[in-house]
Amino acid sequence: MAARTPLSTVSSFEGASHLIGVLAADGTASLQPDSLNPNGGTGTPELYSQDSTVSSEESVHGELHGLVPEPVTESESAVLRGHHSQNSEDPDDDTDFKKHISQRRKSLTVRLEKTDQAGRYQLTAEDPELRDLLKQGFERSKDGGIKKKRSRFSDLVFTRQFTAFDRHNSESASSPFHGFFSLFWMGVSLLLIRISADNWRTYGSIFGGNEIVRLMLSRDIVVMGFTDGVMCASTVFCLFLQKMILHGYLTWNRSGWIVQNTWQLVFLVAYLAFPAYRNWPWTHSVFITLHCITMLMKQHSYAFYNGHLSELYKRRRILEQKLEALDDPEVMSPTNHSPSSDVAYVTSYLDTKDLDQLSRRRKSIPEKKMQEVDNDISSIADAIASDAPLDFAQVRSLRKLISFEIQSITEELKGKTSTTQNHYPRNLTLRDFYGYIPLPTVVYELEYPRQPSINWSYVAEKTIATFGVIGVMIVVSTAYIYPVVAHVVHQKEDGMPLKDRLKEIPWVFSDLLFPFFMEYILSWYVIWECVLNVLAELTLFADRGFYSDWWNSSSWDQFARDWNRPVHNFLLRHVYHSSIATFNLSRSSATLLTFLLSACVHELVMAVIFQKVRGYLLMAQMSQLPLVVLSRTRFLKGRDILGNMMFWFGLFVGPSLLCTLYILL
Repeated sequence: MAARTPLSTVSSFEGASHLIGVLAADGTASLQPDSLNPNGGTGTPELYSQDSTVSSEESVHGELHGLVPEPVTESESAVLRGHHSQNSEDPDDDTDFKKHISQRRKSLTVRLEKTDQAGRYQLTAEDPELRDLLKQGFERSKDGGIKKKRSRFSDLVFTRQFTAFDRHNSESASSPFHGFFSLFWMGVSLLLIRISADNWRTYGSIFGGNEIVRLMLSRDIVVMGFTDGVMCASTVFCLFLQKMILHGYLTWNRSGWIVQNTWQLVFLVAYLAFPAYRNWPWTHSVFITLHCITMLMKQHSYAFYNGHLSELYKRRRILEQKLEALDDPEVMSPTNHSPSSDVAYVTSYLDTKDLDQLSRRRKSIPEKKMQEVDNDISSIADAIASDAPLDFAQVRSLRKLISFEIQSITEELKGKTSTTQNHYPRNLTLRDFYGYIPLPTVVYELEYPRQPSINWSYVAEKTIATFGVIGVMIVVSTAYIYPVVAHVVHQKEDGMPLKDRLKEIPWVFSDLLFPFFMEYILSWYVIWECVLNVLAELTLFADRGFYSDWWNSSSWDQFARDWNRPVHNFLLRHVYHSSIATFNLSRSSATLLTFLLSACVHELVMAVIFQKVRGYLLMAQMSQLPLVVLSRTRFLKGRDILGNMMFWFGLFVGPSLLCTLYILL
């Protein structure tokens, strides 16, 4: 065989799009570029590609080391050698020899087709899996650098942790600012006493007019609870869809994701339309809308992650079949032995045009170890470039390459499981699905960190805190927000012209400023500190990182990351990273898309509350993008105190201003 030279550039493979097998008079066969018909043939079939990543440098290092060819024994070499009889000069022997080669090649899905020229055959590749596998294994950049493929799913890690205001958090308990937390709740208690006294003096009851409570309990409270239960139960459609994909009735990359997105659209429209049809009050409608959006994110994460795993699972099965084909006795036990020629594996299943991209799987590998692999990879690439057959050692390396790919896919199908065997497709069960639905996360994983038992005193503590904070919110809303909003609504119903309503904006804004800011803070606390911790404790969910220290934010992008960690993780994996991997968007374009989607969802909630679409909140959220850019300029970069003051000013003014605009205009 020709001397092996290292593969220095990919451009040398671009010349020959079709290979021709030439059969010489002595019975030997070789591969040559089809210069007589450069544009002929059926063309290059589209490669099957699938994203996959290697978990660590050590695993890549070890698996690639297995690609180094093992020594070939005499018996193994003899198995691959077929010879003509030296005493025979019968031309019919050439036909037998060609038939033998054709039979040998069919295990690699390579077909010989006669051309118009005598003794010339067209090689047709029909094995996209092997073509794609070799493309991933052989492609190397000129300088040895490896480009990492963008993944559709960011590598999120769930760990054991507590929320910042949890009494089990040792860092918060020892914080020098912990006294301000106590001061806040003392102030809230004194405020409740004052409101109760005013209500007693005005209404003769500490609860005052109690309009909001009567509104909440006025109608369909049982129907709302039943609707919420049906909504949670109907999410099981995602599991049935994944089961159909697993058993081959659907394919995720073709029709599966279309069915899933169609279901998600129907799900959203149905549970938004039903409250409107029942003419529910805004309290009922907002609850169902927020829970519907939460269930929608959970379904999307479950379906798209398992859909991704289903494609890997299918790819592994195909590669296992290819590996079995390489071990076929028909291949390993040739007939028609002849001492004059070698029967070897041809390289026609790899189109030379496929050697124009960098490796998709390998990351940083030590230079010394990579050199050991380069020798064999270069020899195979040179064989492809020179139309030469693969020898037995190179075929063994091909088998190791397939085994390496199978092992890598198997590791990805395991996900981050370490304490259970909940690998794909074992996770496609009702137990796993309905165990995921109540978890305080909207990002699906095969396994989460768990705690050993439920602390029922902690559950009682957080449950009491939940209803207590909701009670405070109702009292504050009834005393300070409801009268202002009701007065504005009556003015509009009485036909107040727009000019006069514009004059009311400063007064309404100032009346709502402090109570709305307090409601904003309390609503965050009751959800991310109380409700989610109750769910986490009941489900033994150990990762309580529902938020970070957003109150120290010096920019709006930091606030977006730290205010709501579960939703941020969802947007990071399924919007930001997926848009980069799927649509090849730049980081700035992916950020814009993520902010736009988040703003649209928030505007949807405002439309449910106020029964009209104005876009004020959408515009307010999108205006955060130029503020983020401003925070990175020379004027604000490094000035955290100034940035934090600007952040708090926006958070203080924003909610009351938006409410004023929605109710007046």
